[in-house]
Amino acid sequence: MAHLQLPDCSALITRALEEDFAYGPDHTTVATVAADATCTAELNARQDGVIAGLGLIEPVFSATAQRLASLGISLADAPEDDSRADAHSPQAFRLTLECRDGTEVAAGQRLATITANTRLVLAAERTLLNIISHASGIATETRRWVRAIEHAAAHKATHHTVIPQAGVRDTRKTLPGMRELQKYAVRAGGGSNHRMGLGDATMIKDNHVHAAGGSVSQALRLVREHAPRVPCEVEVDTLEQLDDILPLHPDIVLLDNFTPAEVHAAVARRQELSPATKLEASGGLSLDQAGDYGTTGVDYIAVGALTHSVRVLDIGLDFS
Repeated sequence: MAHLQLPDCSALITRALEEDFAYGPDHTTVATVAADATCTAELNARQDGVIAGLGLIEPVFSATAQRLASLGISLADAPEDDSRADAHSPQAFRLTLECRDGTEVAAGQRLATITANTRLVLAAERTLLNIISHASGIATETRRWVRAIEHAAAHKATHHTVIPQAGVRDTRKTLPGMRELQKYAVRAGGGSNHRMGLGDATMIKDNHVHAAGGSVSQALRLVREHAPRVPCEVEVDTLEQLDDILPLHPDIVLLDNFTPAEVHAAVARRQELSPATKLEASGGLSLDQAGDYGTTGVDYIAVGALTHSVRVLDIGLDFS
């Protein structure tokens, strides 16, 4: 797995805390928990899955402590010997991580142990679990797709034949404000990212082709003239469109709603006409089709469901 670089999620954390504290402080906790109370809590997986987002524990606690301070909520100081103190936080805490992002975990496995002021833990709990559970759900689903392709390739392989395996890529079908975290979670699950926005790569789809006069090749020529140094991907709906575009040697061609047999044919034509062009299969693919498409010889399969409709991984914060 490539090195994982956690994105800056400070804006996301701030927005989440704004929602939680929009109507005032946590009256329940202030009324029932003494300002100097401390606790030890464990972050535990309640389902098998793949973890993502553990690096956000400290930023969530730091931002929550600052939010509580702004509301005048009193917190006791952390122990003087706390070597994990966050200098930017009004309330330091002690954190022990038990695993890393990208790790496959089992139900019941401890992910982290946190010792901190009890008011702070209760205030940060929901924001922390919402973010990490969501990211881990994406990582878990991505790993399922990666494993399905690996298993299909192993099943089809012989002593004399190595079956190619497609990489799993996401799309821009992400939740507003969460794109960087969601795409990070895809990487944690063993997948890779499509373009991050509209400007880091071009993507010629059917509406662009229509606007350019109905010719895929003409749309590609126009895009190259406008942005010659930007990587370009072209979507095609038929093998005939593929034949039209391959002589122009696009960087990537997206095969939209092709059957596995059509994808096999597309791979053969790519090898003949433009071997350096990468191919990506897309269009409503389901997990039970991952092996069929992922072993055709395409370079990628694109899966919008990794981010737009994934279920969270059940993670809990339990006092010990």
